[in-house]
Amino acid sequence: MRPLVLALCLACAVPPLRAEPVAWGANTYGMPGLVDMPGALPFADGDLTITSSHFADQTRHSLTFQISPRLTGSFRYAMLYGVSPGFDGNTVDFRFDRSFSLQYQIAREGRVMPALAVGLNDLLGTGFYSAEYLVATRSFGDRVRATAGIGWGRLAGVGSFDNPLAVLGDGWRTRGHSAYNDGRGGRPLADTWFRGPAALFGGVEWRPADDWLLAVEYSPDAYPGESPYVFTRNSQLNFGLRHRLNDRWTLGANYLYGSELGVQLTWGLNPGQPRHPSGTEAAPPPVRAGGDWGEEAAIARSRAALSRERITLHGLTIRGDTARVEIENTRFPAAAQAVGRAARALSGSLPAGVHTIAVTLIERGMPVSMVSLRRDDLATFEHGFDNAWDMQARARIIDPGPGTEPLPGRYPRFSWGIAPYLTPALFDPDDPLRADLGVELSADWELRPGLVLSGAMRRVVLGNLSDSTRESTSVLPHVRSDSWLYDKADLPISRLTGAWYFRPATSTWGRVTAGLLEPMFAGVSAELLWYPAGSRLALGAEIAHVVQRDHDQGFGLLDYEVTTGHASAYWDMGRGYHAQLDLGRYLAGDWGGTVTLDREFGNGWRVGAFFTLTDVSTEDFGEGAFDKGIRISIPLGWGSGQPRRDSADLTIRPVLRDGGARLDVDGRLYEVVRPANAAGLTDRWARFWR
Repeated sequence: MRPLVLALCLACAVPPLRAEPVAWGANTYGMPGLVDMPGALPFADGDLTITSSHFADQTRHSLTFQISPRLTGSFRYAMLYGVSPGFDGNTVDFRFDRSFSLQYQIAREGRVMPALAVGLNDLLGTGFYSAEYLVATRSFGDRVRATAGIGWGRLAGVGSFDNPLAVLGDGWRTRGHSAYNDGRGGRPLADTWFRGPAALFGGVEWRPADDWLLAVEYSPDAYPGESPYVFTRNSQLNFGLRHRLNDRWTLGANYLYGSELGVQLTWGLNPGQPRHPSGTEAAPPPVRAGGDWGEEAAIARSRAALSRERITLHGLTIRGDTARVEIENTRFPAAAQAVGRAARALSGSLPAGVHTIAVTLIERGMPVSMVSLRRDDLATFEHGFDNAWDMQARARIIDPGPGTEPLPGRYPRFSWGIAPYLTPALFDPDDPLRADLGVELSADWELRPGLVLSGAMRRVVLGNLSDSTRESTSVLPHVRSDSWLYDKADLPISRLTGAWYFRPATSTWGRVTAGLLEPMFAGVSAELLWYPAGSRLALGAEIAHVVQRDHDQGFGLLDYEVTTGHASAYWDMGRGYHAQLDLGRYLAGDWGGTVTLDREFGNGWRVGAFFTLTDVSTEDFGEGAFDKGIRISIPLGWGSGQPRRDSADLTIRPVLRDGGARLDVDGRLYEVVRPANAAGLTDRWARFWR
């Protein structure tokens, strides 16, 4: 108890020197904290970390994201040996456990008051790690910090006392059973939060040098599932040593509960901090004066100038002193950068009599936004101090309306590519990490504006997805739970479709896609999107009739077919946050909705989470209770510094089931239109001159 007493005394003593400090390290759960206990200081805003810790025959792997400056979220996958009897009464020799944690800093550290945070451990798991806490942390200079808190659940196993929240009612005195005890894993058990006995915890951290950290703490965790089954607790004191190897890696060693040595490794990065802040692409062309030539010569010169920037000229017309130039941006992740590059390239290729350059962004053959720029402004602000803002203030971004006639020779066009792919499959109880590495051959044949035939075929080079033999026990139609059968295909056609993209009205876009829509379903999908220029809100609707494909992913079909569809609302919340709500019918015939929240960084990184609730009961859904997960999108140009629009996408689901499964069709309109819409242009306008 002495470290706890010391922490409580320090927390009321000298005021901190820094206003908004961040955590020095991660605890064994991957959350901001000391050794095994949490702290009240968050990680740096946007930090994404992976922590692996091991002691006493148990390993925890945690993916943690600093969602906002005050909100921290973590997904955890633990491998446990020899734990106590499970909810069925049988001793578990080995088990996998999945859990989520959230922590919110309700008060920042000030001159007098410590930082204060509230947290929930295992709020969406089996309840094996279930705990809640209120914790305070104070800094004393740059080298010492003290933490003290009160915990419930797992954090009230030793030295507990009556719940102080019992003043709110007798229901707060007892905690009840966790999901681990009654088999209700996968859904929040709010009726247990902050209930039952409570206990105190605390500790002290000391940095003797910038790259070294020592921590001592008092933990009230009795490890009821592990002690004495896995190890014996001789003390409630824990000691930790951390060494930061570089900006990415931190290595740690722990001595826990008076009997166990542990190791810990943390890797982290901040998606908002690119590896190449200034990029490695070639410099843009300078602004030049035009010459005395006609429209045909201007088209030829413009096509050549834009080609050097790897931008495709789709159409060009000159009316009076205005040139409307349609471009296809296949290179730059920020549409504003493509507009800026195009405007400078066009300044020297258009006739001198053109004073306004109206750059129209074309996506999938559809005009999305028109950016009207004055040629004199380009010359005036090219080398200005705050020239991006100056150009933004003078630019007009509007809905372009119908497009112009494409240039001769633009259609039809055939393109193809071959690239490696990696498909992971996580959390299979028989093998928690499976993956296939292979090559994908893809091709697109654009017949006319908005009409494209496309396909992709894969070949596995190395992997073990086909080794899975875990048959589905789902009582629902096997729309996803038979995915292991599809992984056994020798030469799968992942998609083969014909798509038509069009604009039926102002601020409205449409799509119809037919064919082999995804690896497991074929059919027809139709979609409409209403997305006014500059609006932060978009509304969409999609309907599809699909038939399940044969397991070899060829042209054969199975008996199951379904009509599915959703009404969707998309909200750009600003500051990089995006919310989405989908309501409708899913592939298994269930009705419900999906809520998605993403954070997108200026360089294209995106980290988000989603959950789906439908009319399928938790019993019928099976393990996990309802569909939920984390998704991460990494722009491929982030590592190289070269501008690219493609990305590597990963979706992490604790368990893949049939309830809440949605069709995975390529080219949904919101993601096609959003980057080039006025709101997307404005958000990334700082890259106009880059």
